[in-house]
Amino acid sequence: MGSADYTNLPKFDDLPPVEGMPHGCAWGLFDKDGQKDHLGCLNLLTPGVVQAAFKEAREGESVSLNWPINAIHTPGFGRTGLKHKVISFQEDTGLNVHGFDDEVTFNTQCSSQWDSLVHFAHQHSGLSYNGAKPSREALIQADTPFETNRDAPTLNHWHERGGLVGRGYSPFETHRITVEDIEAVAKWEGLEFRHGDILIVRSGFTRGLEAARTPEKQAEAMAGHRTVGVDGSTKTARWVWDHHFAAVAGDAIAFEQLPPMKEDGTEASIGELVLHQYFLGFFGLNIGELWDLEKLSETCARRKRYSFLLTSCPLNVPGSIGSPPNALAIF
Repeated sequence: MGSADYTNLPKFDDLPPVEGMPHGCAWGLFDKDGQKDHLGCLNLLTPGVVQAAFKEAREGESVSLNWPINAIHTPGFGRTGLKHKVISFQEDTGLNVHGFDDEVTFNTQCSSQWDSLVHFAHQHSGLSYNGAKPSREALIQADTPFETNRDAPTLNHWHERGGLVGRGYSPFETHRITVEDIEAVAKWEGLEFRHGDILIVRSGFTRGLEAARTPEKQAEAMAGHRTVGVDGSTKTARWVWDHHFAAVAGDAIAFEQLPPMKEDGTEASIGELVLHQYFLGFFGLNIGELWDLEKLSETCARRKRYSFLLTSCPLNVPGSIGSPPNALAIF
């Protein structure tokens, strides 16, 4: 973990221009020693920020923020759900011992997840954070775990800095969550935003899907991908960058509202997601989605405080595009 000082980052409106790209690119701001950065806003979790976050762990209570991987019977966007194979040593192998192994396969975006910075690129240019444009072949690195492609800002690089450890805090639920909503909730909760915080927004989406218990009811609720989320606008992107969060996460399926909305109020296509392009592609800001925030919400209300130590460490898969977050909130 480096000791660079990032407290004087430019405001959104003052970000330096990047040739051929729209305004709002933070490319190059975190580069060091001639090497392109692949961590983005995770760099804001400096030793001082992490040490301050540890002060949030006072009572010794931890809460898992990881929804079951099979929580959605049929995941959205054509993704594959969990397949779990149990292997009996006695019945399936030559080992004459009592016991089991198991194998699991699933799309890394089918439940609680982090989006890597190559998950959703700037659609017009096809470029991801810091100008990366990896091919599918370059991202498949299963056979070379110790010779990973360092040009792609994928999640395995989190392990080079010890994962994510910082101060998280959590607002609430509504349909289209605006900047004003978040500020009002933070004020009610008595929170002050800090440099390097992780913003976690609870919308009630996972709770709603849990209530639709049958595959048919879940499919009906998911049909059309019309869901609650944070207002997907340049205004929101500006506000998030200017607060210099290290990451954002929520319980909604896309963090931002679906479908995307154009400035004139009409619906846009999935390729016009605003926050995904700004956060992942321009800022280098990872997005967490479908996190299980219900027990966290209850714990915050019971303890009457809405900030906590947050830890997260994705799967160490070279070239990983998404991963379960393995996230804990510690009070």
